[in-house]
Order: sequence, then structure tokens, then C-alpha cells
Amino acid sequence: MINLTNKFRQDGPAPGVTLLPLLPLRDIVVFPYMVAPLFVGRSKSVKALADAMNNEKNVFLATQKKIGDENPDINDISLIGTIGKVLQLLRLPDGTVKALVEGKSRARIKRFVHQEDFFQVEIEPIAEDFIEDAECQALGRAIVSAFHEYADVAKNISKELLNTISAITSLSQLSDTVSAHFSFKIEDKQLLLETDSLNERLTLLLSLIKMEIDAYQMDQRIKNRVKEQMEKTQKSYYLNEQMRAIKKEMGADEDAGDELKELESHIQQKKMSKEATEKALHEFKKLKMMAPMSAEATVVRNYIDWMISLPWYDQTEVQEDQFEAEKILNEDHYGLEKPKERILEYLAVQSLVKKVRGPILCFVGPPGVGKTSLAKSIARATGRKYIRLSLGGVRDEAEIRGHRRTYIGAMPGKIIQSLKKVGVNNPVFCLDEVDKMSMDFRGDPSAALLEVLDPEQNSSFNDHYLDVDYDLSDILFVTTANTLPDIPLPLQDRMEIIRLSGYTEYEKYRIARGFLIAKQIQQNGLEGKTVEFTKNAILSLIQRYTREAGVRNLEREIASICRKIARDLVKNKSTDAVTVNSRSVQKYLGPPRHRHGLIEEKDQIGLVTGLAWTQVGGELLCIETLIMPGKGEQIVTGKLGDVMKESAQAAVSFVRSRAEHLMIDRDFHKQFDIHIHIPEGAIPKDGPSAGISMCTSIVSALTRRAVDRHIAMTGEITLRGRILPVGGIKEKILAAHRGGIKTIILPKENEKDLKDIPESIARQMKFILVDHMDEVLTHALILKPGTPLFNGNDMVFDIISQPSGGIHQNHPLV
Repeated sequence: MINLTNKFRQDGPAPGVTLLPLLPLRDIVVFPYMVAPLFVGRSKSVKALADAMNNEKNVFLATQKKIGDENPDINDISLIGTIGKVLQLLRLPDGTVKALVEGKSRARIKRFVHQEDFFQVEIEPIAEDFIEDAECQALGRAIVSAFHEYADVAKNISKELLNTISAITSLSQLSDTVSAHFSFKIEDKQLLLETDSLNERLTLLLSLIKMEIDAYQMDQRIKNRVKEQMEKTQKSYYLNEQMRAIKKEMGADEDAGDELKELESHIQQKKMSKEATEKALHEFKKLKMMAPMSAEATVVRNYIDWMISLPWYDQTEVQEDQFEAEKILNEDHYGLEKPKERILEYLAVQSLVKKVRGPILCFVGPPGVGKTSLAKSIARATGRKYIRLSLGGVRDEAEIRGHRRTYIGAMPGKIIQSLKKVGVNNPVFCLDEVDKMSMDFRGDPSAALLEVLDPEQNSSFNDHYLDVDYDLSDILFVTTANTLPDIPLPLQDRMEIIRLSGYTEYEKYRIARGFLIAKQIQQNGLEGKTVEFTKNAILSLIQRYTREAGVRNLEREIASICRKIARDLVKNKSTDAVTVNSRSVQKYLGPPRHRHGLIEEKDQIGLVTGLAWTQVGGELLCIETLIMPGKGEQIVTGKLGDVMKESAQAAVSFVRSRAEHLMIDRDFHKQFDIHIHIPEGAIPKDGPSAGISMCTSIVSALTRRAVDRHIAMTGEITLRGRILPVGGIKEKILAAHRGGIKTIILPKENEKDLKDIPESIARQMKFILVDHMDEVLTHALILKPGTPLFNGNDMVFDIISQPSGGIHQNHPLV
């Protein structure tokens, strides 16, 4: 139990007092005799009004002390208020309530009665001082006179209201009615409500009205003064223009004024290139001859301001300590050895050579592998400032090179704007999503980037707005992209391409353990709480709840678990340690979303596991073939591109040419329909790398021999059955490893790509390197003991100039 005096109580009302629901008011004080519309949105207030409607429509209206408080405490509510009656209640579509209330009489809160849904208060009416002596009568007449004076000044008081005020005979009613029609401060209105003595209340009200009249008159004087000043300024401008014309006719030199002298001083003091200084001074001479208020003067002034605000020679000192830089890079990112090595090489050269052009790097990789954050880490490691420019959706060449000053609202391009913003001319400049640019009738922004990203040309970059050369050679440019083919070849030629492939499960585990979990614990307010993720929980998140090359979705899932833990801790007011294991992952995130490591239960006919490359990394690709009696139609489905359809035709043609050797009816293409389907038909697919997979699937379906479910394959097939190399080998092998497949058939010419496979992955895999389709069939199809695959001994191995690669169990990485 608390008191207010005596605060909450839970028994009935004390003798002589009334129990009413409380409606806290935020920005209004309701006086007796006052009818006011109220918009009520807080749930407690709505429930208080509902209770009042069920109980003679009476409610106690008290103003809260802090207007912005959404959930006021009993200490935030004024003790003196007004007993009101609800005249009308209207529920609005947005859930709020509009109430029309009428103030009846003053009252004081004696006690707050405990109620869960809203405040109820015991109130005691305040006995007012109704003695109207001669002084009070005089004050009343003075108030009516002052109200008429205010109406004459403000012009917003109706004649009907003036007549109503003049007709009031009760001085108490007069004070309350007049108080309700002035916009006094809430504190002043509350003070008027709380003043018991009629004489003191009338005196206070009269002084407030006088102050309001004085303030209004002062406001009018200020407005008149401003108007006169504006007229004077216009007159002065007109006379100055006349004087300027007279001086021009007389050939007299005109004083530039303090502002122009200051601008000239800035130009002379600013360290710029010789060409830029001459250009700025030339424009300044033109500015001095122009009318200050003319549109052309504004254009020239803006140009000069841009020139003197750019960091022509301002630089930050580059950090050359390789050990410190390597430490910072490793702190921020796990793995990514190639870009880290390139930055350390640059710092080593920087320490040996005074002037070295900033490298232009292009990080290419799937989303979420850390390309943009690596650029920020490079800035921290080298001690440079960092600026980022997103090029996604940019389609106007002027965004890069700026607009010529002949256009209204012309500005420099984003390169120059970014340099002004960062304040130095040697930052780490990240051009994000360089592969997402497009072009239209306004030009090709990728062509404008050719000069920016060319080390031989960017020392004299010419922005259309500045129209002078600007040196970009000290900037360390880092561009990012998801796919290399979307970048024009001339632009690729100007950058050093560094590929960032997807992370392995082990790398994701280390990143989650070392970076992501700690970050999300901090961001979700769990610091100081014991929250631990077990190894099995992290692996479950990686394997069964995310399917990506990077770690962006993994971080989202960890964040989701942290939010749910935070909610449980707040809800249960618990401080116990929380351990997240694989079972609690399902509790927080629901059933697993992906299958992991599930190979088909048995070997099947016509079903082959291929490997595909996508923008988010490698993927397993199931290829199915059915043979049906028909007229020799070839059906290819699965939303395939032209290249993939042509690969299927090449595979069918090869099988027809080898039908006799494969012991297949030579007329199968006339008697049967062949249907090749690649599931997930809503996803577009294209490329030649599924050629050997489709050929194997066709042969399996025609010969009724099952395909080994433990083998995945990739490679392009020719009409003669030769196997050509394909791209994305690392991503494809990582996808196979992620899917639990340990044996992979690859083109022999892709042997060079195996050196990029992490040693921990390669040690678990078996790679079969092949030159011809017959070798693929030999390894992929399952034969019954004593059943030959080919007719006789005329395998193509005898006519291949070089021997097969065979099973590379002794490959140096295996």
C-alpha cells in the first residue's frame, strides 16, 4: 500500500468522498462550465471513459504534469482537477475515441484506488469562496473590459462570445469561462484551477490577460518592423543598382565589398593545382562584375565554393606497419587470404617507394562473403579514411562525371562529391555493386568509370562540372561485384580481379564462433548474460537452416535466436545462463528448412547429380531422364536456356553415334521419346557444364543401368564425346561437399583448379579427371558382375591421343 499522501488503497471510498474514474489530460486543463472535445487514444483512458458511461457518465479530469508521458504514474498527475460529465462519446475507425465533456466543479484527489485497467480516485469537492465583495466586483469588471480589449487587438473573438461573457453574473463562472478561452501556458491554467480564493483567482487572471495583450501587441510591432525593414532593403537594392549603373557609365572601379575580399583571400590561400587556381581566379573576376542577386552570379559563386572546398592536396598519413595491418585484417575477417595478401604487398611497396599509385582492386564473389566490409577493414588497416558509393541502378553517365554548368542545378559527379564529403584525396574508395549499373539514352556510366579506374589516366580525371583535371591516383579504389560477366570487358581490364568464393562449413563455423555470435549478443542487449551456442547448434544453423555461399543469412538466424532469448529473459525476469543446442535451435526457429547430407537411398535409373554455379555459390543439380514409346521427340524442361538445350541435343547426338558400342537399339531415336527434366522449374538455368550429366542420364535410361548416387559430375560435352573444361570448380566442389557427396567427376583440363580447394575439403574428396564421355560412363554407371558396358573392346580409350586422367586418389591435394 502506498499513499499519496497515502497513494493506493484497495478498500471502498471514505465517508463523504466520491469514487470516480480518472481521465489524465495531456495538453489541456478543463475548467468548470467548460465544454471541451477530447480525443482519447490510450487504452487506460478509453477504459476509464467506458466505466464513466456505465456510471452516471461522471469522470474526474486531471492534467498530467509531463505532457509527453504516455503512461503517467500517480506522481505525474495533478491532485486538483475538475469533475466532468461525458455528454457524447464517439468511437473512431482508428480505435481512438472522441468524447465531449463538460466541466462541473473543482475537486481534489484524496486517494488513488487500485484498479488494473485504469485509475480510479476518491475525490473531495472543493468548497469555493463565493464571497463577492466590492474588490471582486471591480476585478470582474476589469476582466470583462480586458477581454473586450483583447478582442479588439486579436480580431479572432466572435461578438456572440463577447455578449456571453458580458452577461455572466457569477464572478466564479466568469473567471472559469474567460480562462478557458485563452491560450495560457498549461502551468498557468492549472494554477488558476487550483486557486481557491476568488479574489486571488480574479487577480491572477487579470494579470495573465494583460500579459497576453502586451505579448500580442509586441508581436504586431515586430511584424510591422520587419515589413518596414524589407521595404527599406528593396529600396536600398534599387538605389545600389542605380549607383552601380552610374559608376559603370563613369568608368569608375567598384569596391568588391568585404565578402568578395574574403572569397578572394580563400582562393589565394587554398592549395590547388595551377590550372584550378587560374580557373578559380578567372571565375572570381567575372563574379565581381556581376549583380549580386543575379542568377548567373549564384552559379559562379557555387562553382568557386566547390573549387575551394575540395581536398586537392589534403591527405591522411598511410599506415605502413605490416604487422599491425595484418593484425587488423585478421581481427575483422576470417580467411580471405588473397585480398589480405594483396594489401600487405601494397603496404610493403609503399614503405620502399615514396610515390606509389593506389591499386584498383575488384572483389568478385557471391553475396554475404564480406566484400564491402573487407573494403572498410582495408581502410582501418592502412590508416586511411573510408568512403562508399553504391552504383546499383546507376544509369546516367553524369552521375560519375557530373553535369556541365550550362544546365540548371548542375553539380559535380558522385566521385567529386564523395571526395568533398570525406575531406582527403587518398581515401579507400569503395565502388559497391559495380556489376549492377545499367545504361539508357543518358549514357553509359560504366564507360565513364574507365577513366576513373585507369591508373594511367586517373591522375588527370576531368569532371564536367569542374572542367579542370583532378588527381585520383592516390585513391585506393576497391570495387565489388557478384558476377564478373556483367562487368564490361574494358572495365575488367583496368582492375585487379580477386575472387572471393563461398565459405566452407568449417569457415562459417569459425566466423560464427569468432564474430557473428558476439556481435548479435551485443546488439540484442545480452551482454552480461551468459548465452552460449554449442558447436552442434552452430553446425545445425549452417547445414539445415541456411543454404548460401556467404554468412548473411546465418547472421540473421543467430540474430533471430538472440531476440527470442532476450524476450524470454524479459518475460520471465530470469538471469539464468542460456545454452543454445541443436534441439533448442528447432524450438526457436522451427523445423529445419533444408536437407543436408542426404544422398538418395538407392541408385536409380536416369537420375544423375550434376553441379551448377550460381551467383550465391555452387548448387547440386538433379537431372532426370525418362524414355517413353513415341515418335522420337526430344523434350527438355526445367526453364533451361539456349546453351543448355544445345548441350542436351549434343548429348543425344553423341549417344546416337555410340548406340552400337553402348548396345542400344540404333533406331531408339525413332521409336522412343526422350524427356530430360531438371527440377526446380521456376529457376532459370543455362550453361554448358551439365553436358556430361545429361548424357549420363540418357545412357542410364536407355541401357536401364542405375547411376551411382555417390558421384556428382560437371563438364561440357562435344559431339565426339570429348570433355571440355568449365568454370566455377571451387564453388561446385564446395556444394558437393556441403551435400554429402565425396566423389566428383571433372574435366581433365580443370585439374589446375584443384589447387584452390581448401586442404580440409580436398582431403575428404575423391576427384576423377576424365577426357572422354566413355570414361564418365565407366565410373558413373553401375554394372552387374560380368555385364559389359560397351560392345566388345572397342572403347574410345584406344583412339584418344593421351591416356585418361583416371581416379586421382594420389592427387597432391587429396
